[in-house]
Amino acid sequence: MKFEPPLQQGRLLRRYKRFLADIETSTGELLTLHCPNTGSMLNCMSEGAAVWFSRSNDPKRKLPGTWEIGETPHGRLALINTARANTLVEEALRAGVISELDGFIGLRREVPYGQERSRVDFCLEYPGGTAFVEVKSVTLGFADSSVAAFPDARTERGAKHLRELAALARAGVRAVQLYCVNLSGISAVRAAEEIDPQYAAALREARLAGVEVLAYGVDISPDEVRVVRRLEVL
Repeated sequence: MKFEPPLQQGRLLRRYKRFLADIETSTGELLTLHCPNTGSMLNCMSEGAAVWFSRSNDPKRKLPGTWEIGETPHGRLALINTARANTLVEEALRAGVISELDGFIGLRREVPYGQERSRVDFCLEYPGGTAFVEVKSVTLGFADSSVAAFPDARTERGAKHLRELAALARAGVRAVQLYCVNLSGISAVRAAEEIDPQYAAALREARLAGVEVLAYGVDISPDEVRVVRRLEVL
């Protein structure tokens, strides 16, 4: 996924009201950006750190741009815009990068399913059946470890998705939880049980039910982000 036009650089002044971020650009301009991240962004930002943002010329937009990438307190790069995760994964699926899911003949996004009225991120059609794939964007890292964790805040919605996937797996339908680790310098991912024990328990139950759990990492730069490698799931 290339950024077109190229991202612009600045430094973070503060994030507030969850969806707003004040920055200072490299030319000294003060801007308020949209922060498209619903999580806590724990260990993912610090005041004064470098940020990269896309600027919009749409006169109907209230804010002039979107925060895309940030430098973490531990010197990593993180893809802040979680809305990009599904685009990254679709590119990787179509390019055959995610080998476990290769060979599909049809791909649909945001397909309704389950008893709790969810929408799965990807429904992949194969000659022998269907796979339902739920994607989560991971940006929680730690100073002394190359292991990332999910979630960075309590998420009942995430646990609900795992319950839906587990129900599919018990019914004999292929169900996959895919973690897209949008953080540089990571080798593995785990459940953040210290933050959300209910989510961690739901993940264990889903695996026991037959849900496949995969993690893939990205190469990230202000020019381009690409899914490139499989990561270990702990």
